[in-house]
Amino acid sequence: MNFRKRTPSAEPEINLIPFIDVLLVVLIFLMLTTTWSRLTEINMTLPLADAQKQKDRPQQIVLTVSAQGQFTVNTSPIDGTSVGALAAVLRPLATKEMSLVISADAQASHQSVVNAMEAARRTGLSQITFTTQFSESSGS
Repeated sequence: MNFRKRTPSAEPEINLIPFIDVLLVVLIFLMLTTTWSRLTEINMTLPLADAQKQKDRPQQIVLTVSAQGQFTVNTSPIDGTSVGALAAVLRPLATKEMSLVISADAQASHQSVVNAMEAARRTGLSQITFTTQFSESSGS
């Protein structure tokens, strides 16, 4: 038997060209079969409050947001709907003990409520409460 000795220069080589070709084919396949649609919105039902009505506290500011995005603070209408205008009205009323009660209409835009929260943050009001509607059907 004649066995050949291996020479140091005869190391096995890996040919990368077929490997790259196979990866490109897999990549093209994945791109063609993937759906690129956006996620749909989630339908949610917001909870109703089933608690007893809370007594009015004297150290609170009631901020009402209408369906059109207009604000009233303690039943006084505010000129303008910007965060700055709302913060200017809230600033003299804000103290550390005060809490802000946001009562937003069901049809009010999300941006209006966020503007109210941002104005509260700018004036230093950190205790924020949202009002809810009592559910008549679950009260029995």
